[in-house]
Amino acid sequence: MSGANEVESGAVGQPKPDRGDVIGRGLLWLAKWALCVVAIAAGAWVLGYVTARLWVVILPVALAIVVATVLWPPTRWLTRRGFPPGLAATITVLGFLALFAGVIALIVPSVVDQSPELADKAGAGVTQVRDWLQGPPLRIRDEQLDSAVDAIVSRLQSSADQIATGVFSGVSTATSMLVTLFLVLVIAFFFVKDGPRFLPWLHQTLGSRNGRHIEEVLTRVWVTLGGFIRTQALVSLIDAVFIGAGLVILGVPLAAVLAVITFLGGFVPMVGAVVAGALAVLVALVGNGLTTALIVLGIVIAVQQLEGNVLQPVLQSRSMKLHAVVVLLAVTAGGSLYGIVGAFLAVPVVAMVAVVVRYVGEQIDLVTAPDSVAAEEDSPKDEDDSPTEDAAAAKE
Repeated sequence: MSGANEVESGAVGQPKPDRGDVIGRGLLWLAKWALCVVAIAAGAWVLGYVTARLWVVILPVALAIVVATVLWPPTRWLTRRGFPPGLAATITVLGFLALFAGVIALIVPSVVDQSPELADKAGAGVTQVRDWLQGPPLRIRDEQLDSAVDAIVSRLQSSADQIATGVFSGVSTATSMLVTLFLVLVIAFFFVKDGPRFLPWLHQTLGSRNGRHIEEVLTRVWVTLGGFIRTQALVSLIDAVFIGAGLVILGVPLAAVLAVITFLGGFVPMVGAVVAGALAVLVALVGNGLTTALIVLGIVIAVQQLEGNVLQPVLQSRSMKLHAVVVLLAVTAGGSLYGIVGAFLAVPVVAMVAVVVRYVGEQIDLVTAPDSVAAEEDSPKDEDDSPTEDAAAAKE
């Protein structure tokens, strides 16, 4: 392409470049960009490796940032009314912990009280399924069903060691979760307490020019992340209220628990709502029968249509500006790499990356736009050096 431009713009009478020279320049251009792609891929691999090795440290920090976006508005409200930052942060963190403990206290008694009834109805459902399998059109004999049950039991017995290992692993996981929760609360406390000092310190440390860009990017990231959390909380609350009300009216067991699960599942866009809705339909099927389960399915579909066609397009377009395909791919990748936590953090991470990409694009537009020189001349000269001024100086 560059060789062709030189031929078109060259003076009359000058010899045309050799064909081999044109091909060589094209191959060099392709090799340069291929090397850049390989370097970027290698850097991404190293970043992923370091993230995996330091996940035990990165996870509490990432969750603390998410929690801090929730705790910062009440902390700011308290500090503006004369509370010291430390006291304001303590009040908001303790309030968040009390709310979390209250939700757990709401869920556990309901599960304990209604689990025997669900177990009995689940056994009755298994019996109905057995009768259906023995009837037309399948007509499976008792011997075949018994052999299948025996095969499952023997398989479980042969895997007793693995099951025991899984139990101990579950205990270890629960302990790790408690440690992670403690770290999240402590880190979030310092974030909301000392957060306003961070950007000025970073600006001073990195210098005026670089600090200005980093400060702008981090401010936009914080606004985007806070908007995402608040939007998802509002959407999830609406889903939980409507679906929970339907479950209570229909008399479905564990209605309060299912409403809370629906609220928490809403923080995993697209996937969490489907899983929570499927669980509500399954509990309604076991507890109340097929008719109630179909009604619950209709309620879940109607609420999700309201969410997908009205709430999310209006609210999330203002906070994230991400296409639905990007959201789905991010949740899939995060879930496959880091489980439920990865699925929860995937969309905020992609939204923050999108903020950085947009800011870089804005800076490139400032340099490449035709009116950039005029904008520089009209801009005040007492500001710090900008990338546009650097590019103009380099051209001179």
